[in-house]
Amino acid sequence: MEEVVIIVGAGPSGLATSACLNFLSIPNIILEREDCFASLWRKRSYDRLKLHLGKQFCQLPHMPYPSGTPTFIPKAGFLQYLENYVSRFQINPRYHRFVESATYDKVAGNWQVVAKNTLSDESEVYLGKFLVVATGENGEGFIPNIPGLDGYGGEFMHCSNYKNGKRFVEKEVLVVGCGNSGMEIAYDLWEHGAVTSVVVRNPVHVLTKEMVLIGMSLLKYIPRKVVDCFIVFLSKLSYGDLSRYGLPRPREGPFYLKDLTRSSPIIDVGTIEKIKKGEIQVVPAVTKIEGDYVHFSNEKMNRFDAIIFATGYKTTVLKWLKGGEDLFNDDGMPKRRVPNHWNGKSGLYCAGFASQGLFGIARDAEYIANHINDIVQRK
Repeated sequence: MEEVVIIVGAGPSGLATSACLNFLSIPNIILEREDCFASLWRKRSYDRLKLHLGKQFCQLPHMPYPSGTPTFIPKAGFLQYLENYVSRFQINPRYHRFVESATYDKVAGNWQVVAKNTLSDESEVYLGKFLVVATGENGEGFIPNIPGLDGYGGEFMHCSNYKNGKRFVEKEVLVVGCGNSGMEIAYDLWEHGAVTSVVVRNPVHVLTKEMVLIGMSLLKYIPRKVVDCFIVFLSKLSYGDLSRYGLPRPREGPFYLKDLTRSSPIIDVGTIEKIKKGEIQVVPAVTKIEGDYVHFSNEKMNRFDAIIFATGYKTTVLKWLKGGEDLFNDDGMPKRRVPNHWNGKSGLYCAGFASQGLFGIARDAEYIANHINDIVQRK
């Protein structure tokens, strides 16, 4: 099947790219391995999830949120927004298409994508002048290789399989990872009556969602260094010195670290108050596991009924993309830094790899569609 643009992945990145191409009347097709769009949001996210950034930083191209939408949108509201987005731009992903390979044919001048139809178990071949990798940074959950984990006597899971804390009532639960997912899951576990501990290995910035909204708004007009100083001042004013609770603050500012290392500040949902009260325990890095007992770098140990790994994701693009070394590094992430990360050679692009959430996704999609349109118009 010959297409102009082949998009792999029907998450927000793929939907936004398809919408921008449809807006420019450029034929395209989305191949999606699951049975729905936005499967990460539908199937692999916890119930209490809410967008931590203000709605103006979370809208996709050509469709702002309707008036009356709350500033910080819950999961159900965002999924409804995507439903309306797909309908408005007449996006029709081909579901149950598991991409097995994508190869550029230099002679024919096109991309050949082989996808297995998981319903019929038949292979399909798609040809396109352009290929957009929209599988994003969250292809599959990452669980670190901790000595003894294979013999752990309790239950362990990646946070992508966590929904809520209902079945962990009165159980000892360890959350490994203190990013936004880890901290919010820790709070959710506490709220459901679990005895909760969270691993914090490195210094972290703790902000409120309102602080982040102020900072992102100021960055349009004020240098990042000044914004960082102001936001850190607000954080100190609100939270005080958190190092006594096992949460030291980094020397560099939160927005500087986000740009440099892709690491986000913790956007507090109430977890910090519980930590200060001793209702959620902070523990250092895990060194090994023996049976039901977890050992920590401070030479202490504790027994846990369950471990939830909020340790991030890794991309899956290198499992099926043949070539593309000019665009992706050995970890399956863009070689070039934002904002020059999205464009490779031979009509290859990536959307949703900027580590800048929905704001970065929207920008990627517009850049890619406009670049393809310029090429098409010149021919």
